Amino acid sequence: MKNKKVLVTGADGFIGSHLTEKLLDEGCRVKAFTYYNSFGTWGWLDTLPKEKLKEIEIISGDIRDGYMVETASKGIDIIFHLAALISIPYSYHSPESYVDTNIKGTLNILQSARKNETERVIVTSTSEVYGTAKYVPIDERHPKQGQSPYSASKIGADFMSESFYRSFNLPVTIVRPFNTYGPRQSARAVIPTIITQLLHGSEEIKLGSLHPTRDLVYVKDTVSGFFEIAKSKELTGEEINIATNSEISVGELAEKIINAINPKAKIVTDDVRLRPENSEVERLFGSDEKILSKTDWRRKYSLDEGLKETIEWFRDLKNLEKYKSNIYNF
Repeated sequence: MKNKKVLVTGADGFIGSHLTEKLLDEGCRVKAFTYYNSFGTWGWLDTLPKEKLKEIEIISGDIRDGYMVETASKGIDIIFHLAALISIPYSYHSPESYVDTNIKGTLNILQSARKNETERVIVTSTSEVYGTAKYVPIDERHPKQGQSPYSASKIGADFMSESFYRSFNLPVTIVRPFNTYGPRQSARAVIPTIITQLLHGSEEIKLGSLHPTRDLVYVKDTVSGFFEIAKSKELTGEEINIATNSEISVGELAEKIINAINPKAKIVTDDVRLRPENSEVERLFGSDEKILSKTDWRRKYSLDEGLKETIEWFRDLKNLEKYKSNIYNF
């Protein structure tokens, strides 16, 4: 991987910014594709040390713009495609934007990679494509279930990627992280929601359903998974989970975080945060068998270790002030 020319789409986001750092540390030549805005900001990349930013070629654009994507992809060896709309509640509100960004955006990446003869394309999926587990642990053969417009758009993007491998022999790998958490995660996710309410002094922690379970992967383990998958020569045309082979309920997770910050706090149900009954994914428990057998990836962080680092990051006021805990971030 050293000296490989890599493009990271969604580099301004949560996982994308961590992956950009990882690739730099591993000696890659990194081009970061960020979402254009009139403020000229680069998302979480703006928080990186100046010496690291100098090493990154940053291009701002829109993943929905085929010309911009093709231009950014020229001369690239490996594309890590992470750019996406991700919030499930927002997908109830604006499903068309999810089709445009997640399906058409992925199509733009695939078309550009094909034209530019890119050596490898890593497309980011999500454990949400599986829906509520029909069996556990959930392996890569598990049926897909579109339980939200978001998950449906990601299923569409995954199948589009598979079609380009089968139709044009495009060297695509579909990487499926389970529930990644850690520093820089957006406010719409459950762990930042709990932590920021607690650190802002609330003793009533507003949450939705408490019984669903999730397979939680610390962000540093997720990005090391991306890196090891990109190194493997056996995974072209394959789907692969990044998972921990475990689960915890939202309620148990919340109690764990409450006990670490303010044991006096109590959980209250906020009806606006409840998802439609048939849309809520009740259980996610991912199999790590394939990634352990096909790559050198090994998880380094336990849940307790990952939560400790995450809480400490949020305790820094310059990080905490970026989050509005008094509103429902959907």
